[in-house]
Amino acid sequence: MAASQRESSPFASPSSASRGTDDEGVRGTCEDASVCKRYAVSVGYWHDPYIEHLVRLSKERKAPEINRGYFARVQGVSQLTKAFLRKTECHCQILNLGAGMDTTFWKLKDEDLLPSKYFEVDFPMIVTRKLHNIKNKPALAKPIVELHSEDALQMNGHILDSKRYAIIGADLRDLPELEEKLKKCNMNTQLPTLLITECVLIYMTPEQSANLIKWAANSFETAMFINYEQVNMEDRFGQIMIENLWRRQCHLAGVETCKSLESQRERLLANGWETASAVDMMELYGRLPRAEVSRIESLEFLDEMELLEQLMHHYCLCWATKGGQALGLKEITC
Repeated sequence: MAASQRESSPFASPSSASRGTDDEGVRGTCEDASVCKRYAVSVGYWHDPYIEHLVRLSKERKAPEINRGYFARVQGVSQLTKAFLRKTECHCQILNLGAGMDTTFWKLKDEDLLPSKYFEVDFPMIVTRKLHNIKNKPALAKPIVELHSEDALQMNGHILDSKRYAIIGADLRDLPELEEKLKKCNMNTQLPTLLITECVLIYMTPEQSANLIKWAANSFETAMFINYEQVNMEDRFGQIMIENLWRRQCHLAGVETCKSLESQRERLLANGWETASAVDMMELYGRLPRAEVSRIESLEFLDEMELLEQLMHHYCLCWATKGGQALGLKEITC
């Protein structure tokens, strides 16, 4: 854990972008986060029948604060995502940037909440692994094929393109390549678009993340951006988190943008977004439905509430909107 070294942070990255030798360490956080999510699902924190087809079940027990942290993260991102889908009546597209082993596409299909098309982007190496699982696990492949009206799916080592789902291997720092690959998979810039990044931007330099955020704002007339990552990183607890990741060859190139909730909001507003909101995860945890929180808190005994609060205060959920007045995008909150 970030503070105690018992295990990786409950909010570790599902993917990201960084140069040279750092990339390997960043890709390793995808495995860490995926394994932690798989464990939390196995204990009963939330329902996900698809993650077992993508991620191994760890033999190592994860601490309750790790599991609660992931629960809050998953609930927060899901609430905002579903609010956007309902506002647009699913006549929209989703771009999950740095998706890792995320299973949102399959879960939304089960809930009859699929957008017009769902895109995932990640490092080519991670995409290759995910494509291997999709091709070899009927539970993952069948939903994609069922929605595809063409004779054959378009697939190679780093790309799968179907009518409602695409997964693309690309570097988020190379925006011309990213845009070219997305357009080849029929990204529609006229559709309301939701972009999601979870622990991605912090591994990019401030200039790189600003460019990505600006590209997102400039590419779509009606859009929403969800970002989940670190915050309040200038205090001692934040420094310990940075040092722990550094020891694992993960350089937080964008940590200076994670000083505060205000710096998170300002980055979005300064790069083309019209509204921006941010809450730390402790505040978000307090807003979740009490019955559901009581249910998950009864799963395991937590003897370090102070540690959970410290962790939660060092991660945040941000969301920004552009256009969409008639849809009421500005009303979305969590």
